[in-house]
Amino acid sequence: MLAAHVGLVLARALRAPRLADLDRQLELCNRLVDLIDQVGGGASPSGEDAVASAELLLAVLAGGVGGLAGQTEPVRPETPLSQDALLVHAPHEPALASELRRELASADRVELLCAFVVWTGVRVLLGDLWRARQRGVPVRVITTTYTGTTDRRSLDELTALGAEVRVSYDTRATRLHAKAWLFERDSGFSTAYVGSSNLTHSAIHEGLEWNVRLTEASSPGLIERFRAAFDTYWADPHFEPYDPERFAREVGQQRSAGAITLAPLDVRPYPFQEEMLRQLEVERERHGRWRNLVVAATGTGKTVVAALDYRRLAEAWGYARLLFVAHRREILDQSRAVFRAVMRDGAFGELYMGRDRPVVGEQVFASVQSLSRVDLATVPPDGFDVVIVDEFHHAEAPTYRRLLEHLRPRVLLGLTATPERMDPTEDVTRWFDGRIAVELRVWDALAQGLLCPFQYFGISDDVDLSQVEWRRGGYDVQGLTRLYVGDDARVAKVIEAVRRYIRDPRAMRALGFCVSVEHARYMARRFTDAGVPALAISAGTPTEERDAALRRLRRREVNVVFSVDLFNEGLDIPEVDTVLLLRPTESATVFLQQLGRGLRFAPGKTGLTVLDLIGQQRHEFRFAPRFAALTGMARAELIRSIEQD
Repeated sequence: MLAAHVGLVLARALRAPRLADLDRQLELCNRLVDLIDQVGGGASPSGEDAVASAELLLAVLAGGVGGLAGQTEPVRPETPLSQDALLVHAPHEPALASELRRELASADRVELLCAFVVWTGVRVLLGDLWRARQRGVPVRVITTTYTGTTDRRSLDELTALGAEVRVSYDTRATRLHAKAWLFERDSGFSTAYVGSSNLTHSAIHEGLEWNVRLTEASSPGLIERFRAAFDTYWADPHFEPYDPERFAREVGQQRSAGAITLAPLDVRPYPFQEEMLRQLEVERERHGRWRNLVVAATGTGKTVVAALDYRRLAEAWGYARLLFVAHRREILDQSRAVFRAVMRDGAFGELYMGRDRPVVGEQVFASVQSLSRVDLATVPPDGFDVVIVDEFHHAEAPTYRRLLEHLRPRVLLGLTATPERMDPTEDVTRWFDGRIAVELRVWDALAQGLLCPFQYFGISDDVDLSQVEWRRGGYDVQGLTRLYVGDDARVAKVIEAVRRYIRDPRAMRALGFCVSVEHARYMARRFTDAGVPALAISAGTPTEERDAALRRLRRREVNVVFSVDLFNEGLDIPEVDTVLLLRPTESATVFLQQLGRGLRFAPGKTGLTVLDLIGQQRHEFRFAPRFAALTGMARAELIRSIEQD
């Protein structure tokens, strides 16, 4: 701070009219250097910091056997290497392309962070990159396959010129929006460009782009921050070494999205899923732990991980009998579809639920309700090699406990997003010796860009809940229903909030979570009356009707589907972009389940909007558990964060 202050004072002094003469400016600077040397006790060895003449040093050329003969001074950027600048492609100002070419001429190392790398941009710099290679200049590039814009020709040319390239193959959304260059110089005059220009012809020549040029001489802290951030990205497994064949395959899949194909899908894990699989392997092979709990946020592909894990075990053993347990048909249907894709077998797995009964019984997807009616004496404890239990936070229920206590598989795998229970005596980790083998919480998944970003709005509905009876750790459902159903003023607040925060309510795809079936039907009627088409469905709604309602939501024939707890688990509609929380929810598990319905990525989806209607609560009601579960913060830290927001 003191150095910056002295620098400002000196700059102001040098601009004074009486110091307009360059010789007088040199005299002032040298007197200041002498004073610093005297006070600092030899801080400037042998007067090295003194300015001997008014000549400007532009370059230093290394002499060889033949001296400087044949050497040429490298072309310099139009903006001095010690001066920050803003490039906006204005008339009579240098274009970014010309400055990049000049920077390449004297750089000792080059790093590029860019979402889109296109041939029309790369070819402009090819000659300069070739000359940099001749000088042995290392080049590192980080880019993405997002939208299929980056092309293979560009990356092939860059690697042919010796560049190291890393690519994010995540097609759901790009975590990389940055466009930045770093030109490292061993002289200490490194420069960086940070701005809006991707590596395309228009972006670096004439587009309405803004790019800030930073120099190590004037902004050393920012240059160092750039280095550290780039190295962090480079080490992130999300950015993988460029593989031309895989790149072509990934981009080709994006460009052919929507085309009909009869070829089976080849399911590959994302890098974070590969890490989850690796952790499971370590638990088993290194530590001998064959009962493992996977805790992963909704939307991160727990079922895909389970299916890939099963495939690996089946391949290692030659064969593996499977029992997959869940409590909803939707979960079983979706899970079996994932396993069929991973196993590349359209007939894989049999259902055991309702009227469906397995014929072979080697790979069974069963509801816990159906299994509860089975005489376990007829089921050998080791009858299945692999048992996978989805939504494992239900494991302390009697139906699950009965099953888990009986079975003795070679591998037990539990899947859940929320292992914590409101009742501290219900610790589901006891089935795994108190351990969580793999953990990817919602706050980590959001921070890593694995889930869709969201905005949360808490909205006061002015409803006094203090007189509603409190039963078994929560509000009485009938009491809440009596308050909410018929309260047109509260509905008006909900609709007003939707119109305020949603750009176009007739284009949204929303799920509304209500306190009861009666409440859901009431909300659907009121929204429809207000010009926002809506439906209400419940556990009692026929399956065909429920499926039809969700199809209509996807097609935007209706904009809201209201329900009670039906969609907390087992729903997979990535297109959902709005969640309406119309009931007081203290449970962190339920809160995250409802939020998770909208956290999956989908084409064209930019984010999730969460509207939470909040009334005047009883003193027993606690907000902290759900927000702590969402953020990972302790109560005191959570309070500080809210107060500072």
